[in-house]
Amino acid sequence: MIGVLIRRCVGLAAVAVVLSWLAVAPVVAASASAQPVPPPEPDGTAQPVSVAVHPLDPFVMRTSSGEFTGFSVDLWDEIAQRAGWTSDYLVTDDVRGQLAAVADGSADVAVGGISLTSERERVFDFSQPTLDAGLQIIVPVQDTRPAVPGLGGYLDLLLSRTMLVWLSAAVVISVLPAHIFWLVERRSARPEVSRAYFPGIFQAFGWGIGSLVGRQSSTATQTITKVLAILWGFAAIVFVSFYSASLSATLTVAKLDAKINGPADLYEKSVATVAGTTAAEFLRAMGIEATETSTIEGSYHLLREEGYDAVVFDAPVLRYYVAHRGEGVAVTAGPVFQDENQGFVLSTNSALRKPINQALFRMREDGTYNLIKEKWFGDDVATAAGAG
Repeated sequence: MIGVLIRRCVGLAAVAVVLSWLAVAPVVAASASAQPVPPPEPDGTAQPVSVAVHPLDPFVMRTSSGEFTGFSVDLWDEIAQRAGWTSDYLVTDDVRGQLAAVADGSADVAVGGISLTSERERVFDFSQPTLDAGLQIIVPVQDTRPAVPGLGGYLDLLLSRTMLVWLSAAVVISVLPAHIFWLVERRSARPEVSRAYFPGIFQAFGWGIGSLVGRQSSTATQTITKVLAILWGFAAIVFVSFYSASLSATLTVAKLDAKINGPADLYEKSVATVAGTTAAEFLRAMGIEATETSTIEGSYHLLREEGYDAVVFDAPVLRYYVAHRGEGVAVTAGPVFQDENQGFVLSTNSALRKPINQALFRMREDGTYNLIKEKWFGDDVATAAGAG
């Protein structure tokens, strides 16, 4: 009896061991397959991480002493400090250079204003988004000023179809009152107009047209013409009101035709953007012809010096330019469109991805992220970014 109990206990113990092994085995296997966080150096120093950057205000900027600063750099430095890494910066010419450095292993991570797209996701891994962004348009400041035509614009307006139509209307509607005025006034003892048809009728026309614009060249002396003058005065008020409204509408339309409020207004305009960016891809997809420069500074030059109508690029970059170096030179036109996220780019299955994301989550939770964002973009943007 005792032997049977012993055998049963041994059997139960064996089953328990097997079940324990089955429960632990998947965890052990998963742990074995997962890539570890880069270990510290053998001497205990921090792990060096190669970081690909390219100067782009306000994400990556270089001080006079050669140090890097900017929104993306500040974020990365905070992440590196929390993870115990040191940063070796690799400077490239543009975003394509950053992506190439990560692809060939020259850099562990690309940091800056890099858009996270489905096309890039095929080749790289991304961090959590570091900024909600999108595209925007800037235009020269003079394009937003009230339409005050110069001599050329004044002549164009003076000889415009609208002006000719209203002048013709003034002449036509003055025919009958002018004849009545001439027929009555020429019988006066001291007539205001010549008794002869010519030039009397021209003098009467002068009275009629002058009345329309409030400048009478002759004065009515007979009862009939005095009544006519009163009635014609009311007609003149209506005429001038309609004429002024029509002229204002013509000026407004001319102004709106030249104004850019969004992507739909970019057709047949001179537009600049940066080659190899999501802005360039968007414009090509829309069928909008654009000059593609190697850097955003080249696009700014075309806007300032070459008379281009607009620059299309990442909204945070353009807004920073307008608020700082572009103040009085350019303004934003229309809202942000083609919403997109920005973040850090890593090689596929990079061991850095998880600690970077963990640090970003903690920075959002403890308020560090908002402080950095507020430093570079202001209170309103930082507050909006933290809501969600």
